[in-house]
Amino acid sequence: MNIIEIINKKRLNKELTKEELEYAFNNYLKKNIQDYQMSSLLMAICINGMTDQEIFNLVDIFIKSGDVLDLSCLDGVKVDKHSTGGVGDKITLIIAPLVASCGVYVPKMSGRGLGITGGTIDKLESIKGFKTSLSEKEFLQELQDIGLAITSQTSNLCPLDKVIYSLRDVTGTTESIPLIATSIMSKKIAGGADKIFIDIKCGKGALLKTFEEASKLKDLMERIGKFYQKTTICEISDMNIPLGSNIGNSLEVMEALDVLKGKNGPLRDLALNIASEMISISKNISKKEALIEVTKSLDEKKALNKFLEFVKYQGGDIDSLEVSDFQEEIKSSKSGVVTNINALNIGKLSCYLGAGRINKEDKINYTVGIILNKLVGDEVQIGDTLMTLYKKNKQEIVLNVADYYDIK
Repeated sequence: MNIIEIINKKRLNKELTKEELEYAFNNYLKKNIQDYQMSSLLMAICINGMTDQEIFNLVDIFIKSGDVLDLSCLDGVKVDKHSTGGVGDKITLIIAPLVASCGVYVPKMSGRGLGITGGTIDKLESIKGFKTSLSEKEFLQELQDIGLAITSQTSNLCPLDKVIYSLRDVTGTTESIPLIATSIMSKKIAGGADKIFIDIKCGKGALLKTFEEASKLKDLMERIGKFYQKTTICEISDMNIPLGSNIGNSLEVMEALDVLKGKNGPLRDLALNIASEMISISKNISKKEALIEVTKSLDEKKALNKFLEFVKYQGGDIDSLEVSDFQEEIKSSKSGVVTNINALNIGKLSCYLGAGRINKEDKINYTVGIILNKLVGDEVQIGDTLMTLYKKNKQEIVLNVADYYDIK
């Protein structure tokens, strides 16, 4: 067996055996196979797809590449939530403490950004001192103490996914439905939760551009969940426009805090919808009952206090959040109403400013990003500020406003 034969077999759209998948992926983890070879295999998978059997086998290989967490010591239901990622998607920072504040354990293994989409771990690392890498013992202890813990993948939990995830980010293979499903579900199953909620983002600013793609991923992940006997609920949500006003790591933590402090708007509405779904499946109550419970927790600042407790527990100083001093306002040259904001181009701009990774080794600048001063439906006059750029230096950014805002 050799990697070239395996690459060629998948390139010809033939089904790989479990032994072939084990050989390729486990040897990549052991560094016996090079980045460029695995990149070729990932691209062949991206182009030709995988059968359900290949996907079930690959999920199993990912899970068995490391440890599986045993959360049976926690007396109660454990629910995990994942988003496939989108521009400005800071929803986990709101719903994780919100669900935990309602008495349900939230054990969460999170990733870093993929392409133009930000990662929860990157956002949390914008808080000085915040420890994003927990040992299994630390993870369990925090769950027992406060009901919520968020950590990056430990070296022992799905280590294969960790290295493949980083490679996909910089090789144009982030949008493969089989690879997305394998990455998400292997982590969720190895993480030990009883219930899994997946928020599938769909649109220009997401990994999945069409409803058809999102539906395929939804069905696939629910089939994987059923195969592993895990209650798995997937919902599809819109990502044609950025989620919220802030894009960038520190900026997104700040906006999440605003919602936890009581700010109204679409971001709050989405958070309440997802949190009520998670509480509903965890407590076996109707979504209407769950919505009343999570709304009360948010309004009474229980969710905010849980978030602050969580940040402090993991060593973070919430007062340390900072944004770049180099700011530039982008003005409107026409009057009218904002009819659309291009999430894809906003995401690319944020990445260009330094809020995301273009190369595997790139370091993120946590202080840069974008604030959208005008949102869809807002009236605009000539000279109004459409967005504020937070830059790494004073160099002026030259751009075509029409690539980002539709004003009619």
